[in-house]
Amino acid sequence: MKFDWLIVGAGFTGCIIAERIASQLGESVLIVESRDHIGGNAYDYFDENGILVHKYGPHLFHTNSKKVWEYLSKFTEWTPYYHKVLAVIEGKKVPVPFNLNSIQALFPISFSDRIEELLYKKYSFGDKIPVLKMVEHENHEISSLGNYIYRNVFLGYTVKQWDLKPEELDASVTGRVPFSFSRDDRYFKDKYQALPKHGYTNMFKRILKHKGIKVLLNTDYKEVSKEIDYNRMVYTGPIDSFFDYKYGALPYRSLTFDFQYHEKDDFQEAGQVNYPNEFDYTRITEYKKLTGQYAKGTTISIEYPKAYKAGRNDPYYPIPRKENNEKYALYLQETQQLKNQVIFAGRLAEYKYFNMDQVAARALHLFETEIKPSKP
Repeated sequence: MKFDWLIVGAGFTGCIIAERIASQLGESVLIVESRDHIGGNAYDYFDENGILVHKYGPHLFHTNSKKVWEYLSKFTEWTPYYHKVLAVIEGKKVPVPFNLNSIQALFPISFSDRIEELLYKKYSFGDKIPVLKMVEHENHEISSLGNYIYRNVFLGYTVKQWDLKPEELDASVTGRVPFSFSRDDRYFKDKYQALPKHGYTNMFKRILKHKGIKVLLNTDYKEVSKEIDYNRMVYTGPIDSFFDYKYGALPYRSLTFDFQYHEKDDFQEAGQVNYPNEFDYTRITEYKKLTGQYAKGTTISIEYPKAYKAGRNDPYYPIPRKENNEKYALYLQETQQLKNQVIFAGRLAEYKYFNMDQVAARALHLFETEIKPSKP
């Protein structure tokens, strides 16, 4: 078999780059995917009860990029959805990221009014304040509030999710869920927020519909790469695996999901409820509340963070710590020797956590800057 391009991985990165190459350059692409489906971790399907679920946990699309939104809109209609998350704190379900409504739900009105007035003096309404910065604040009451949020919202969830304390992780993690100085309970504030109307898998099928794209599932690319004649490769898998773990394995966190069907219309008050302190799991997702689907009964998933073990479970989250970044840098140096042959792109290949819109934006950017200009 002869192709212009071999793309390893059928997630956001691989699918978008394949579509661009086929439709804009008229070149042939073979996508090799080790799983039995396209779509990467955004893959969704209808379970045995007819409920559309996300196999790898909730995927909520949100972006401020008009370019990304308009590109994906070529392949899907959208169902508007504004994600709201509750967290169980001292037996009460309150909005997260922690905000003024959360304070009012948990504390006496005298304290909530006083702390709100104090916050107005120190910050601008709408500010997102890193929790660890609040802990260090010179004002005792703000510092005390920061400590409360740290202990009750942040610490337990982080330890369960990462098996590390917040201060042991890169600031990019600790800054992801700040205190929100507002009364806006939406988890994301992006301009565009929605889910594909007919599901992510349907969207990916339409992205890959071009006649110049072939897809090979249930296949390790290393088993077939020598049998395939191709000019260049886009690799979206784990970078340490590509180089046969030359500098050792890069660590990841993994997840397992307990999917349950319940014969009732509603299971919980919001699409997502977090459990930062109680139980071994971190969150419960109710999928009908995300997709807007009408169906009998409801399906939930209970999410358990796990250590990643190669060959036994899937790598979900690169662990952003100094020593891991230094190891990744060694692999990054190796890629320079293959610069004209292999493009490394995506969460696993770049050892970096990306939101879906960031992955899409990066794929479009790579096509425009590294693939398209190389053609005469």
